[in-house]
Amino acid sequence: MSSEAAGKIVESILTDSQKKADQIIKEAEERATEITEQGKVNAQKEENTIIENANKEAEIRKQQIISDAKLNSKRKILEAREELVAAAFKKAIEEFGKIASGESEDYIQSLTDLTEEASLEIGGGNLEIFVKEDDIKKIEPSLSNLEIVVSEATGNKTTLSMGGTTDTIGGVIVKTADGNVEVNNTIEARMERFRGLLRLEVAKVLFK
Repeated sequence: MSSEAAGKIVESILTDSQKKADQIIKEAEERATEITEQGKVNAQKEENTIIENANKEAEIRKQQIISDAKLNSKRKILEAREELVAAAFKKAIEEFGKIASGESEDYIQSLTDLTEEASLEIGGGNLEIFVKEDDIKKIEPSLSNLEIVVSEATGNKTTLSMGGTTDTIGGVIVKTADGNVEVNNTIEARMERFRGLLRLEVAKVLFK
């Protein structure tokens, strides 16, 4: 083989090798570019996911804070209302105490009415009356008439006698002579019995 022919063969081999090398480099570069772009896309997706999750967590936390604030606000309002209602009850008892410590006809009539109500609730019979010491002289004059009223209303012969004194700001406790049945119509007991209803009424006035 001539040197010229051999040169052409070598040249052809080199040319083919260069083409293959160029093709490999081109494909590698394209693949690298593809990988890089895909990496950017994946990174952006991951970034978006992180941001989205962070936003969701932030929104949840914000709602929790708002909810807690509302609950605390309601709790404070309820506590303030209860304090005001309690103060109103305390003031009412003080006012009742002032009225009951006097000699007003209205209180004496109320004392009589409370005694009648308790006696009727028991159903008459041999009953004993307990009031504070200052109220004995206020209720004793009414007992004879109350005996007649309760006897007629219940059909049960009724006697009313003073059983003693009790520690109260006003009102009356009526018991059967054997002590088995008792109706507490003191001011404190009545306010406690009607506390729920009175709380609503007081709250309406305080918070209307």
